[in-house]
Amino acid sequence: MHNKAITALTLGLAMAVSPALAHKSHAHSGKSVPVAKEQKEWGIAGDPAAVHRTLRITMSDTLRFTPDRLQVAQGEVVRFVVTNAGKMPHEMVIGTRKELDEHAALMEKFPTMVHDEPYMAHVPPAHRSELVWNFNRAGEFEFACLIPGHYQAGMLGRIKVTPR
Repeated sequence: MHNKAITALTLGLAMAVSPALAHKSHAHSGKSVPVAKEQKEWGIAGDPAAVHRTLRITMSDTLRFTPDRLQVAQGEVVRFVVTNAGKMPHEMVIGTRKELDEHAALMEKFPTMVHDEPYMAHVPPAHRSELVWNFNRAGEFEFACLIPGHYQAGMLGRIKVTPR
């Protein structure tokens, strides 16, 4: 009986941990590490030396971004300066609606999950962060705060990337 209990406990722990591990190993650590340049449907990490312009985004505890509509040209490298004007943590994550929906669902399931990608800026209250993104693909994309409850309350914006 004792062996069955240990086996059941081990299996239960393995099943609980595996979905979190399947979502890559991310970190909110803020440590400076080399940026992985992985092509995404909405672009690729940008080179800070190649920035065309800087866009300033403010996040607030009203669960809104200001501005929440952006337009950039295909091939434009943008530096986002993301300021958290609120008293709770916020983040800006760029992606497609499908990607954001999937990531938001994971965040709901694993609220303590840590992650850090070049298309994300995690900003503590009264702080700011930057991200540099190369919009090398035309299309309509979004950005959102995926902290549980924020996205669901409508904390998202749109980015239109126009072809050159």
